[in-house]
Amino acid sequence: MNRAILLTPLLCLSAFADAQSFDLVVYGGTAGGVITAVRGAREGLSVALLEPGSHLGGMATGGLSRTDFGKKEVIGGDALEFYWRVGRKYEIGRYAQDVAWFYEPKIGEQVLREMLAEAKVRVLMRHRLREKTGVRKQGQRVVSITTEDGAVFAAKVFADCSYEGDLMAQAGVEYAVGRESAAQYGESLAGVRDRTPYHQFLVRVSPYDANGKLLPEVDPGPKAAAGSGDRKVQAYNFRMILSEDPANSVAFPKPPGYDPKRYELMARLIEAQTRQNSKPPVMHNVTLIARIPNRKADINNQGAFSTDYIGKSWDYPDGSYAVRERIWRDHVNYTKGYFYFLAHDPRVPASLQKEVNGWGLAKDEFTDNENWPHQLYIREARRMVGEYVMSQRDIQTDLTKSDAIGMGSYNSDSHNIQRLATADGAVENEGDMQVSVTPYQIPFRMILPKRGQAANLLVPVCFSASHVAYSTLRMEPQYMIIGQAAAVAAAMAVKEGKAVQDVNPAAVTSRLKELGTVLEWRAPLAGPAFFQRLFKLYGEDTGRALRPGE
Repeated sequence: MNRAILLTPLLCLSAFADAQSFDLVVYGGTAGGVITAVRGAREGLSVALLEPGSHLGGMATGGLSRTDFGKKEVIGGDALEFYWRVGRKYEIGRYAQDVAWFYEPKIGEQVLREMLAEAKVRVLMRHRLREKTGVRKQGQRVVSITTEDGAVFAAKVFADCSYEGDLMAQAGVEYAVGRESAAQYGESLAGVRDRTPYHQFLVRVSPYDANGKLLPEVDPGPKAAAGSGDRKVQAYNFRMILSEDPANSVAFPKPPGYDPKRYELMARLIEAQTRQNSKPPVMHNVTLIARIPNRKADINNQGAFSTDYIGKSWDYPDGSYAVRERIWRDHVNYTKGYFYFLAHDPRVPASLQKEVNGWGLAKDEFTDNENWPHQLYIREARRMVGEYVMSQRDIQTDLTKSDAIGMGSYNSDSHNIQRLATADGAVENEGDMQVSVTPYQIPFRMILPKRGQAANLLVPVCFSASHVAYSTLRMEPQYMIIGQAAAVAAAMAVKEGKAVQDVNPAAVTSRLKELGTVLEWRAPLAGPAFFQRLFKLYGEDTGRALRPGE
């Protein structure tokens, strides 16, 4: 590529007298965005981080405190530094530990803010991209972006680190929404699932009321052919932070317009489970409880009917800001109603109700939002179709890459996508995918738009992957790992005057190795399975000796 031609648009930046100019502008203060900004500044760039909302960290500080680390050994570099710094806040070195994987949201955000301040990143909150007309391009380059307040930001390189990919989309970069068919990339896990064994109705429940009408939260169906593609998106939810400390908890609020009939299917499910098992479910059967410090827990979806708002996320990725706000608010009301139902409805068994009421919203978290998480768990929205699309083979068989920038290791994990009435009068959830992977390398090409679409844009969150591959890569540690790599590439593009597609991948990999990025996985000598085996061998009898051959 002709360097003189490439650099010409940069000379025009001075023409925008009202624009604030930087080497790197990062859009989206997710954890991946923060690390992109911090690393960019550490590499010598002038950096601005624009966050549409009022908090930093995305899900890593918005309720997802039970870190989805997969194999901890693959997490290095700036991502590991974050968890190490969090551990220092808890002084876990006193217990001969190095990092904290489970932590309180307020501590996580405090650490990210400190990292940004130390790196001298210019952080601007409540700077949302102007809808539809927020990106200005000259040829293949993004010249500037404009936020809703009219502020203009020019940069040599941009990074879209939002969960939605709005900058990417406005820049004219190709992307996908929903599920590819099995045939598109030759993926056996793609498209509509023939069988969905997890988070499924394991007891028969009718989805119809006395008049033969469908109950709320059930779609009529029928289910499309197995392996067929669609534009449907896996369920979103709020990762609630609850406290069991009476002095630090707030009772579950009753949402406006609360109607217990909305949860009739849940009432029937509890009744059927109680009858089948001869005992009522416990709280952990209806919500996943992951304890974090100071008598709190990160609460996630669990079972056939839980905090996942199945089927209500489909319009979010390409939705207008108004549509997304409506979807967001509907998720809030659904979740508030769900917990209020469990805490108060007479059809909930007394034992379960008592257990639920032993918890409440953590009073010292999300204090500016009525103790409610400030981030909706957008598990998947737009996905770029870039220089290289990661697919099922890249996480199962073709595990090494010549342009590796990090590693992933978490299961292929997609939550359910739809809840349908079946032809025989029952209910079925569809779309959940939980398939193990072998730790794999992440290629640099995955964060690059196709040549000719955007020469100075990197996409570390809505990166280029199929639905199947995205389901394992979409974890907060990986967003941070990828963000660090994006920043290293951005620094090289700025300093060498190159398009991001022309940055030397080997140089990026070399620099990442210097920074502690993990590119090779080695199994620990004594992993969790070792200790699980010991527990099975000893049980309560901790004095029993191992038998010969054990």
